[in-house]
Formats: sequence, structure tokens, C-alpha cells
Amino acid sequence: MQRRGALFSVPGGGRKMAAGDLGELLVPHMPTIRVPRSGDRVYKNECAFSYDSPKVRAASAGALPKRRNSKLFLDLDMDDDLNSDDYEYEDEAKLVIFPDHYEIALPNIEELPALVTIACDAVLSSKSPYTKQDPDTWENELPVSKYANNLAQLDNGVRIPPSGWKCARCDLRENLWLNLTDGSVLCGKWFFDSSGGNGHALEHFRDMGYPLAVKLGTITPDGADVYSFQEEGPVLDPHLAKHLAHFGIDMLHTNGTENGLRDNDIKPRVSEWEVIQESGTKLKPMYGPGYTGLKNLGNSCYLSSVMQAIFSIPEFQRAYVGNLPRIFDYSPLDPTQDFNTQMTKLGHGLLSGQYSKPPVKSELIEQVMKEEHKPQQNGISPRMFKAFVSKSHPEFSSNRQQDAQEFFLHLVNLVERNRIGSENPSDVFRFLVEERIQCCQTRKVRYTERVDYLMQLPVAMEAATNKDELIAYELMRREAEANRRPLPELVRAKIPFSACLQAFAEPDNVDDFWSSALQAKSAGVKTSRFASFPEYLVVQIKKFTFGLDWVPRKFDVSIDMPDLLDISHLRARGLQPGEEELPDISPPIVIPDDSKDRLMNQLIDPSDIDESSVMQLAEMGFPLEACRKAVYFTGNTGAEVAFNWIIVHMEEPDFAEPLAIPGYGGAGASVYGATGLDNQPPEEIVAIITSMGFQRNQAVQALRATNHNLERALDWIFSHPEFEEDSDFMIEMENNANANIMSEAKPEGPRVKDGSGMYELFAFISHMGTSTMSGHYVCHIKKEGRWVIYNDHKVCASERPPKDLGYMYFYRRIPS
Repeated sequence: MQRRGALFSVPGGGRKMAAGDLGELLVPHMPTIRVPRSGDRVYKNECAFSYDSPKVRAASAGALPKRRNSKLFLDLDMDDDLNSDDYEYEDEAKLVIFPDHYEIALPNIEELPALVTIACDAVLSSKSPYTKQDPDTWENELPVSKYANNLAQLDNGVRIPPSGWKCARCDLRENLWLNLTDGSVLCGKWFFDSSGGNGHALEHFRDMGYPLAVKLGTITPDGADVYSFQEEGPVLDPHLAKHLAHFGIDMLHTNGTENGLRDNDIKPRVSEWEVIQESGTKLKPMYGPGYTGLKNLGNSCYLSSVMQAIFSIPEFQRAYVGNLPRIFDYSPLDPTQDFNTQMTKLGHGLLSGQYSKPPVKSELIEQVMKEEHKPQQNGISPRMFKAFVSKSHPEFSSNRQQDAQEFFLHLVNLVERNRIGSENPSDVFRFLVEERIQCCQTRKVRYTERVDYLMQLPVAMEAATNKDELIAYELMRREAEANRRPLPELVRAKIPFSACLQAFAEPDNVDDFWSSALQAKSAGVKTSRFASFPEYLVVQIKKFTFGLDWVPRKFDVSIDMPDLLDISHLRARGLQPGEEELPDISPPIVIPDDSKDRLMNQLIDPSDIDESSVMQLAEMGFPLEACRKAVYFTGNTGAEVAFNWIIVHMEEPDFAEPLAIPGYGGAGASVYGATGLDNQPPEEIVAIITSMGFQRNQAVQALRATNHNLERALDWIFSHPEFEEDSDFMIEMENNANANIMSEAKPEGPRVKDGSGMYELFAFISHMGTSTMSGHYVCHIKKEGRWVIYNDHKVCASERPPKDLGYMYFYRRIPS
């Protein structure tokens, strides 16, 4: 089969044109043509507005709205049977002029202007930006050890048993390495998390000079972990099977495990992985709108699970997918760097059904013939979305596993900062928490309110209903490990949900509390209640903690989470009769001496707030608005100084209210530095553009679309000559922005949507693994009356949703 890749092609073909008309057609577009420079991102492997690619073109040419500046396009078109590997690959490049679909075959040096030819060549020769920005996503190919070919192996009669290994110089039985020269079994290096060993394998190399060792427990028919002490790194040994056979190890029949036992012997039969993923059950694949999976980019399941839950909420569907034509129409020149565009693209990809279609009959027949009758679900790749939302975050931009709860808060932060006009879909999660703190000495109280987006529910381990079974299981587990026998069937702690809710309502001791009544530090007691109930309640089970050795641990518990939740009894009551308030006196501010001079002179522009410091503080559980104020008022001097500011000001009534700085516009636009349609550009820059003869509404929209960059705004105006057609809409947007500025003098309170405290469960995210730094996430969502499991790209009807093992639960309010 022959497959054709057509760059600059048009679905369905385009009209041919005479050579003499070519120059005349290109003249109007010459000012908009730019040759990509070194470092420019050229996206040609995937559309910036959809998930169409050279391999997948799900939508027709008219499925998405036409861009207002749609003049010249790059289009990748391959309409072949991609399940077959029997094809030849051939590229065909064309330049296409829109909207009339004129096609010009490339190369065409004789007829095309030099600028056009250079631009086309630069685009065709450029690499995908993902190849450039993700060099560390995949491990580099290991080098072949220079010692492998002529490795000396002593004929000393050493034979390695299949199990029962132990370091020859200490009692360690884990992280053991077999030296491939003399067969010594020795422990590896010590690691920060207390795993590892005493470094005896390295000591042996220093004593004897034998260079290569293989890690026991990693040997499989496909290879093993080999380390070269002399070359100081992991290496490949092409003769590994022969080198292992020298010590009696048959590599082709080895199933590697750390302790020498087979996986089936040591894995509990009711493991968290099996239950949450519903392993052993034949799950029916789901297709169509709302049933599109997300490919795993390498530990990106935390992002996929959160986004599946988010886009099952109607308010987010309406805010982005419902406004798709308008958002795409007014996206900036580089739509890959616009949050609202990428959110809309992701939402459309998940909800449209264009990327979730059942296999056609011919593909099913082919699978049956190959005895591979397993429905394929490809899903869509969130690579472009992840690259944007994580670029300012040191952890989310890595390829490491992350905490889904932290990403949820990060996403809410981005939605807040990039909201369009007055519409903010994250308001559905927003609620007020009333905190009552009482001085233990004077018995006086203080009531404050703060904004939050999720309810953190502690795990009441002491309330387990099967304590006797847990004690017996722990004794059997220790005995089995000591005698190297299969582990007993797992017994999981059963915790009543009511006990966790009671633990949430219990008072917390506040040590080191500064009492304004005493003008000194004292002990305090704090209780939290709901001053408002959100439209959608997100509940996080606090399963993760740190041990005394600072090693992260996870509570493996079963909590009977209810389908219907009533938290009306947690409604805040405010100051009660007989209570006396603490005096409204602020504690003295202590600022490091080396920061005082900077703070006196360095109140920053709110749009320049250090986002990494804000996120560090937000991930500690502080409200986003408070974190922004802390970073702002400490002059971007770092998270540590901002943290001190939070501790000092956290009892103030306006602690969690948005930052409002006179002269910087309204709270919605200036505080968050929004780049959407509501951010008001500086008047002096608007005046410069209008002095050139352009209309004011043109200048305002151009500056908004280019983040107030004058040079880019002028380019935007030239590339949007038809802008005047929709001037009424832009005048409306400008009026909204002016209204935001006028509202500065009369600030509003936090945006909340209060209502009843009755909720119904509609989604939950589960985590498998021992800590948030490892493992896997899946999401279950209730759609059309049935539960559906979203496991990366696989979307199936759920048979036994493990509602008792979740990590984050999403509840929607039941109308009263």
C-alpha cells in the first residue's frame, strides 16, 4: 500500500491556477509571511486547534470554525489504513492560499517569490517542538560497555541460586549486585529514602578492579540492569546471557523480582492495582462523545484523570467548548501559548466524539484473522496542553509522577488567571471556610473567612472496624517475609466515612499562636466550618503522609464513601452569644534585615508576580489569593519570606480576598495578569496605535491578543484586516473591561455560589502506588446513569467501581 503525506494540502483537493496569476495572488499576503527563526516553534505534527495529525484526521474541513486570519495553512493529510504496516511513505508538499483553496506544488523556485520559498523550506526542514523541548522525557540509549567483549570471568565454581541472596559482607537482602567477574553478591549504594545498601559492591571494585555487575532481581529474557564501575554508569552488555550462564543463571528462563520470588507469589490477590483497574473483568469499550481517552505521555495520568473529571462538568463544557468559535476566532498569533485556546482544544477533543469511534468492520476482521481481537482505543495526546500548563511549574514540567490534587489546584489557578470576561467556571468549586480560633488562656475568639476549592478529609485510622484482622495480618505478613514465603491475602483497614467527617470537624491545636489579647504567643484551638457550600464539592482523602524517617507513605484503606452526602451540619454559625472577640491587633512583622531595603523600594507590578513561589505556597494548602498577596507584598523575594508574611497575616479578615492595587485595573484583570479578552491594555500604548489611523477597538483587541506587545499588536492588526466586521463584539468587551476598572473603587467579596449542603457523587480519581511520586491514576465518572472507567487511552463501562479506594471525590449539589 502506498501512503501519501501532503503538506499544504486541502481536503478534497483545490483549484489549479495559471502561473501568470501567481504573483498577483500572493501580493496581499506577502506582509504576513515570516521566515521561522532559530528557536521558533513550528507545529506541523498536530493541529494547534484540534487533534488532527498526519495519522489522524477526524474532522472534515468544516468541522471547526474558520480562523479570521486564515490565509495560508499547513495541513498534513494521510487517509490510509493505519492499522497496516505494509505501505510506502511518500511526502508531497503544496502551498495553499485560503479561502479559495488555490494549490501550488512545491518546490516551485521559478514561480514563487524568494521569501515564500525560503519560508516554506524553513517550515519543512524544522523539527517538531516536542523533539526539542522533551529531550529528557525518554532515557538516552545506554552505551555498550567497552569491557563486555573481553570480560574476564574466574573459573572458581561459583553458582548463583535462584533465590535467598544475601550480601557477602553484611546482612542486606535487597539491592544486591552480582559481579560478573568473580560471582560475588554485594549490596549497592545507599539512597536518600533509606533504601539501597552499604556500598559493598563499589568497595569490592576498588579492591579487585572487576568492572561489571548486574542487579539481581532485574534479570529477564529481555535483559537486566548492568553497571560499569570503571565507566561510572549503567551500560549494555551484549554478551550478558553468556556471562550469566557462567554462574549458572539461565537468562532466557528467568523472571526477575527483587527478592527472588515470582511476581505471582508475592503480589496480594486483592492488590490496589487490580481492584481499582478492575483487572480480571472483561470491560466493554465505550465510544462516542464524552468517551475519548488520553494517551499517557509518561507519568501524565494525574493530568488525564483530573481533566476527564473537569470536562464532565457542564460549566466547564459551556465556558470552553460552548465558546469554541469565539475563543478560536480571537486566539493570539501563537495559539499553542494561549491557555483558553488549549483548554478549548482539549475539551472539544474529549467531548466531540471525533476521536473516539468504534473500529470499522474491516479492522475487526483483520484483528480476528491475526487472533488479536482486542478493540483498539487510541485516544488523543495531551502533549500540547501539558507543555503549556506545566511550563511555569518545575514539577509538572518534568516527566515524574505528580499529585493529582496539586495539579487540580494548579489548574484552578490557571483558570482564574485566564478567565474570559465575567465567566469563571472554577467558581463552581469555590467556597468560604469560616475558621474559629480560640485563645486557650483568655478564652476569647476570632472568626475569619478564607476561600478554598476542596475539602481535605483526614483518615481516622483509630476508627478502623477490623482492628483484630489487621493485627493478625501484620503478624502473618512479617512471618512470611522472614521465611520468604508467599504473602497472605491483603487485609485493608476499613474506615467509616462518618469517622473521617468527625475528624474533620474536631478542633485542632494551634501551637505558637499569637494572641492579640495577651500581646504574646499562646496555645490556641481552631475549628473549621463551611461559610458557604460550593456547587461542586471536591473531597480529597488525606492518604499520604511522611513517616518519622521522612519517607513518604500512604494509608491503604477502604472508606465507605457515600453516593449521597449531607454536610449541612457543618454550616458555619458565626459569633455565638456569650463569646468575646479577640482585639483586632496585628502582630509585629518580622522581616529579614537583608530584605528590608528591597521591600521598601520594590513593590512589583501584579502581572510580574513569581508564579513558582505562588504555587509552592498554594501546594501547602494556603488560598491562592493569599499566596499572591504574600509574594506581591514581599517583593518577589522568594517563597520563604512570603511564607513568613502568610503566618503573620493569616488571621486577618481579608487574608484570602483578591489583591487589589490602585492603578492596576480591576481585580479580575490586573491581579491575575489575564491574557484573555478582558485584560485592559495601557492607554499610552492604545494612543500610539490609534495615532497611526487605526480604530480604538482594533488597537485594544490587538494588544489583548498579544499580551500588550506593541510590535506584535501591529502585526496582529495587519493579519486581521476583516476585524472591523465584528467591532460591535469588541466594543462590548471593552465596555466590560472598563466596568472592571470602575469596580476597583467598590471591591466585591469573594465569588461563591452558596446553596444546600446535599450532594451526589458523580466522579472520583483513584491512585495506585505507595506515594504521589510514583504509581498510577485512573478516573471513574458516572455518565448516563452508569459508571465509566477512564484509564489513560482506555475508556470502558465499569463493572465494579471501587468507590471505597478513591483519592479525590467529585460531588454535585442536589437542588433543594
